[in-house]
Amino acid sequence: MESLLAQARGQAQQQGGQQEQQDQGKLLDLTSSVLEKKDCYARNESSAYPMTNLFIGDTRLGCKSDADEQLILHIAFNQTVKVQSIQLVGFNRNQDPSCNPKTIKLFVNCDSMGFEDCEDLEATQMLELTEEDLDEQTSKPIPLKYVKFQRVTSITVFVEDNYGGGMAGTLLNLVC
Repeated sequence: MESLLAQARGQAQQQGGQQEQQDQGKLLDLTSSVLEKKDCYARNESSAYPMTNLFIGDTRLGCKSDADEQLILHIAFNQTVKVQSIQLVGFNRNQDPSCNPKTIKLFVNCDSMGFEDCEDLEATQMLELTEEDLDEQTSKPIPLKYVKFQRVTSITVFVEDNYGGGMAGTLLNLVC
């Protein structure tokens, strides 16, 4: 996946009865100050393509799984957001479609997830991706179950399998 985009509405909530500041939704890449980078993590990431590549802002870089096709990416926010949709684009501009994810599970507000958790727990939403979903020229945002993606403080992305059965690649950019 070269790009994971989530269209969301950010909502900064303040304590003590102060007014809530609402955002109308905007593009947010992983260099944004809305992310809590110290709480973001990846499981089964390749040392050649670590999750830290996602925070550089270069769309040619990505995060890739190490031992097999499964990959966990946990993205934490420093404020509450409402996620409406995500957009995915093939890894490395679709030059190796076998690395493209096929099945993705999304989990909302679940911290410290491992592979057993991702396989055993019911996902907030599961996505079965097609080649059209991942094409850089024609891909469109994939609507999410909006009711389940309100008050989001973190999203865990679990790449369950890919088209090639080997290592999966991903590049993540969010739109909030």
